[in-house]
Order: sequence, then structure tokens, then C-alpha cells
Amino acid sequence: MTTPDWTAARGQMMLDPTVTMLNTGSFGPTPVPVFEAANEFRKLLAMGPTNFFVRTLPPLLWDARTKTANFLGTAPERFVFTSNVSAAINLVVSGLRIDGPGEVLMTDHEYGSMVWCWERAAARQNLDVKTFPLPTMPRDPGVIVEAAVRAMTPRTKVFFFSHALSPTGMVLPAKELCAEARRRGILTVVDGAHVPAMVALNIDDVGADYYAGNCHKWLLAPSGSGFVAVRDWDRHVEPLHVSWGYKTDADPVPASGPDARDAYGSTPRTRYLEFEGTKDVCPWLATPAAIAFQEALGWDAVRDRHAELAAYSRRVYDKLGLKLATPADRRMSGSMTACELPPGVNVPALRAKLWEHRIEIPVNERPDRMLLRISHHFYTTEAEIDRLADVLPRALREVT
Repeated sequence: MTTPDWTAARGQMMLDPTVTMLNTGSFGPTPVPVFEAANEFRKLLAMGPTNFFVRTLPPLLWDARTKTANFLGTAPERFVFTSNVSAAINLVVSGLRIDGPGEVLMTDHEYGSMVWCWERAAARQNLDVKTFPLPTMPRDPGVIVEAAVRAMTPRTKVFFFSHALSPTGMVLPAKELCAEARRRGILTVVDGAHVPAMVALNIDDVGADYYAGNCHKWLLAPSGSGFVAVRDWDRHVEPLHVSWGYKTDADPVPASGPDARDAYGSTPRTRYLEFEGTKDVCPWLATPAAIAFQEALGWDAVRDRHAELAAYSRRVYDKLGLKLATPADRRMSGSMTACELPPGVNVPALRAKLWEHRIEIPVNERPDRMLLRISHHFYTTEAEIDRLADVLPRALREVT
């Protein structure tokens, strides 16, 4: 396998040259070809919106749906575009009807706004929200599965977890977790915000009832491209928006059924959840360009580069005397590597201090510790990680 020219690949990224960008885990920058593809679609929309939405869009949308679903390991008939993973999970959580009493089970490392989402839904449906602690540095993925199984009870109706944890970047054994839940009749909703393109993903193989994700992080699609994949349409989910598509009998259902391609670039069932009226769908249409961009580099090469940079980050943390918070085992790690910060750090002050040096990196406060998380994509350089290593010791002294 030929190693890509990473310097040339970085040259295709729209990066501010004054910023040390170590935060793809929050927002991915855009490659030039992907930006240009999105702008070409927006130009068509701007020049003739009626023609675009009525005639041009349907085949483009079906093509984007098919290519993105195939890349993620699921079928276009089960693939619903959304604006981001938060919108996708809200769509599922708000639209599901779960017979209480019972509980929603989740780990203690879930994304804050998604916890709120489940808390609201639970209050409305006579459910409790129960969290269980994840092992911080497990020796193998089986330890994580054991912790989850111990937390499951006959009251557990739903198991919600992140495939890759936002605070630490640790990757959970999603397939095994979903299988254990299914054996107990527990519905699974998986937050895959960080997973598409960060690690190899086959959604159907994971086996979640609902798998949601972002395309604007590691896949480097434009902001506004997310999704949810539905495993089984038999469990009814109401859409967040009532718009055209809500009453499937208002349009002719394809002769081959509600999962066949319709005249709108969708299927009757995906359109039911997806269509929100007039909106900019160009990020969805440009997602195949993002897939093609990294595919040209080679997915194995890209992920091997992630692993090289993760190892480099671990060595830097070790030299600084900082405790690792992400397992080195590639079964439980991807493109984010976190460390624990010393006690007494003023987190808002540290964020501000790092930004004074134009270093873009998240500092997270957890109930039990404070974390610094490096995101390392193929375009990240060792020099950028060294820049953090040069600045961080002094910054820590100044804010502790």
C-alpha cells in the first residue's frame, strides 16, 4: 500500500493557517472539493429553486442517500438524513412511544444535551433515567460489556449509549452491547456522533434499533449532514415535523411498497421522518464528495495515520506527566486521545489561555476529573501536537 502524501492532502483542507486545529471531534473542517461540490448545488438552488426542488433534487437525493448508506453499511431504505446527530436522536426519542413504567439505561459518559433529551422523554412517559459507571481504562472491550449487563434489569426498556465517547474518545463494543440488550428485549438507540469515517462502520452489523451519526466530523462533509438508520420499521416513530410526507396516502405509494424509491428521492417511510419543508439539503448532497475525498487517500491509510498520531499524542502526554484517559488498544480507540489534567485547574481559564495561543482544543469538566482531548485526523501534524506540548505546561501553571 502506497502511503499518501499527507502534506498534499492537508493542502486540500480549508484550514486557518493561524490556528492549531486539534478539535475535529467537535467540528470537522471542509476539504476544498467538498466545499466546491456543496456550492455547486447551492448555485443550482439559488438560480432556480422551483426547478431544483421539484425536478433536479429527487435523483440527486436518492444518489446521496444510496452512496452514504452504502458507505455506512446499511440500506438506503432504512436511511434518514437529518441536520446532525442531535436532531436524529431527538427525532427518535421524541417520536417513540414506550410503555412505562420502566427505565432508560445509559452510561455515565453521555453527551449532556442528549441526557436532557432522554430526561424530557422519560418524564412524559413514566420512565426513569438510570446511569451506570463505565470502567475508565478497561483492559479489554469485554469489561465494558460486563458493566452494561450488570446494569440491565427487567425494568430496562431502552439502552442508550455512545459508540465513541465524546469526553475521552474511547470506542465501545457497540455490536456486543446491542446483542446483549436484544437478548433481554431492550430497545437500543446508539449515538454514533464520532464514528462515521473515524473507525470502520457497518451499521447493520452493529444491530442497533436506531443508529444516529454525524457526517460533519470525521467524514468531513459540510455542516448540516447527519442521519439515523432504522433497523425495523415495525416500531412506529412519529416525525418531529408534520409536513408533506406525513400522510403517506396523500401521494401514490410505489407498487412495490412503502420502502421502494418514490418520486422525491426517498421512500414513503424515510420521507415521513425526513421531510421538514423547504430547507438547504445541499450538505446531504455533498456528502458523497466527502466520502470520495478520503476514499481516494485510502481508508486503511487514513486510519493508520490516525493511529500513528494517537501514539504520538500518548508519548507527548507521558513526557508531560499527564495520565492517559483513552485506551491504547485499537479496539477501544480511534482518532481522539484524552488525558487527565491535574487537580485545581480553572477550566474556563485554561480554555481561554490555550486560545490565546490559537490552539483549538476542548477541555472538559467531568464530575470526577478534568480532561484534555486531542483530535488527530490525517491532516493533523506532529508539529501541531508539539505546539500544544510547548504551551500547555506554562498554561497549566498560570491557571492552577
